[in-house]
Order: sequence, then C-alpha cells, then structure tokens
Amino acid sequence: MKALIAVLILTMVGIMSLSGCTTRQKNTIKIEGAYALTPMMEKWVLEYNKIHPDINIDINANGAGTGMRDALSGIADIGMYSKAVNKTSIEQGAFWVSVAKDAVVATINSDNPVIDIILAKGVTKQQFKDIFITGNITTWGELVGNESITDPINLYTRSDDCGAAETWAQYLGNYKQLDLTNAVKNAVEKGRVGAAMNGDNLLATKIQADKWGIGYNNIGYVYTKKISDTVVVPADGIKPVPIDINENGTLDENERVYENRSSIVTAINDYVYPSPPARALHVVTLHNFTGITKEFVSWILTDGQQYVLETGYVPLPEETIALQIQYLMNGTRPEIQQ
Repeated sequence: MKALIAVLILTMVGIMSLSGCTTRQKNTIKIEGAYALTPMMEKWVLEYNKIHPDINIDINANGAGTGMRDALSGIADIGMYSKAVNKTSIEQGAFWVSVAKDAVVATINSDNPVIDIILAKGVTKQQFKDIFITGNITTWGELVGNESITDPINLYTRSDDCGAAETWAQYLGNYKQLDLTNAVKNAVEKGRVGAAMNGDNLLATKIQADKWGIGYNNIGYVYTKKISDTVVVPADGIKPVPIDINENGTLDENERVYENRSSIVTAINDYVYPSPPARALHVVTLHNFTGITKEFVSWILTDGQQYVLETGYVPLPEETIALQIQYLMNGTRPEIQQ
C-alpha cells in the first residue's frame, strides 16, 4: 500500500509540474467552513507556508453548511466540510476528498451537580435522545435516577448549519439538526433554559458558564488545555459526557476513553468510540481542485498527514488516503459518476 501511495505521489508531482504554470492565476487560497476541521487546517497552513511562503492561505471558520455553499458559489477555493456530502450538493457540482477523522462528544460543566455519577455510569444513547430530542428527561435527577435532585437540564445546540449538530443528531437516531433546534425551542417554551449558539467555540463557552447546561462539541474544542508536549486535557469548566455504549449501567474500563485527547483519539481510531458521532472530515470545491489549490490539497494527503495525530485528529487508513489521491488526480469519484 505504501508503494502504491508513493506511485500516486510521483504521478501527482508530474501533473502539478505541468499544470501549475498554466492554471495558477493567483497566489491566494481562500478556505471557509467547518469548525471541526479548522484547527487541523490551521496546522496544515502553518507547515505548508514554511515551504511555500509565497502562498497566502486565508481560513475562516463559519460552519460546514457555509463552507459547502461558498465552495459551490466560487467564493471559497476550499470548503471545510464535516458531514456526508449529499446528492443535492453533488448535483450542484461538489467534488471532495476526505482528509482526516474526528468526533463529536456531549459536553457538560465540570461543576455539574451529578458529574461524579455521570462519570461513573455514563449515559446511554436512549438517555441522550430523551435529553436532546424527546424532552422526556428534563432534570439531572431524572438522568441519574434520583428524584430528590431537581436541578434542571439547560439545553444547548448550534444555530449555524454545521456538521457537529448533524452528526450528533444522526447518532441519536434518524434525526437532523432541525430536530435538535426544535427540542431547544420546546424546552424554552415550557419555561426551561436553552439556546442555540453560533459556532463550536461559543457553545463550549456557554457550557463552561452554566453548571446545569448540556451541549455537544467537536473534540478539538473540548481538549484544549495543554499539560505537556504530549498531554492535552479538557479545558477548565467543561467535561465530555461518557457514553455507556453497552448500556449496562456502568462505565466499563474500555469505555473510559475521555481522560485526555490521546485517549479519545485512540478510541476513535480503534472504533471503540461509535461512528457516528465519529466521522470523516472533507475538503470540497466546485467540480475539481486546480492550480495552487490542488497542489495544497495534494500536500495535505501526502506530507501533511504526518501532522494529523499530533494535532488531535485521527488519520484515515492508508488505503483510504490512496483512494483520495486517485480521486484528486482524476477529478472525480464514484459517488459523482453514479
């Protein structure tokens, strides 16, 4: 497989040497889109500019939906996208390659009144559904089975068109971001506290400020406190909510994967953490990548992969990367040809 990737790289280099002189019309690449991919993209841009200081790359995190729309309209050269690319986008000319993987986690305040119970027992998918979708669980006491605890669950979601919301909704069942939004609206109408926040960072900040709050975040916005060169833990004031995957009422040893960024990344990589809410991340454009943008995406899929793990993301398997390089070279992929 490594030999195949090497051949693909050499072929790509040859193509770039021929195409660069004719298609390069500017030295700026504009990137818009998913908050989930932004920290990784910032690292890639930093390293790429060390070897290509003449290329200006502008990054703007504004949600996966905006990233797709701006890419298809030509406003952006690259859209960062954290959902599955749908048929409508394909019909409008979307072309994409997958570049890494991450996950969404439910988040609560570190001073939550029942946090010790939650960290010991975990929360099942049905319980999450009853919090985020149906509204059947409205207090922290109901969640942990103690009716004497009446502290309310304050419910938060995202207002921007984003992959995190779509991915979390898919994990809960056959749901969409709109279902999460409607659940918050229903909670507020019944006198509870809730809100839709614009962006990953604002949602994380809201959870840090509300000891009764619950939301969800991409792991890159949860694990931000650097303890050492190799250890990154959740930021002060926020904790990921562990999933009781086998629903046995206790958090088993193999389900205790949230201590630091390395542990959750390993769980995603080993398919211990479920998918969804783990998912692949993509870069998208209109029809196909060309010129300096194509060169940059090619670098991401080759030399740029060495930075994935250290930045807190999960590398895609070698065979998947090899396919993405083929798609990039050919300017098409099976989903588009169907």
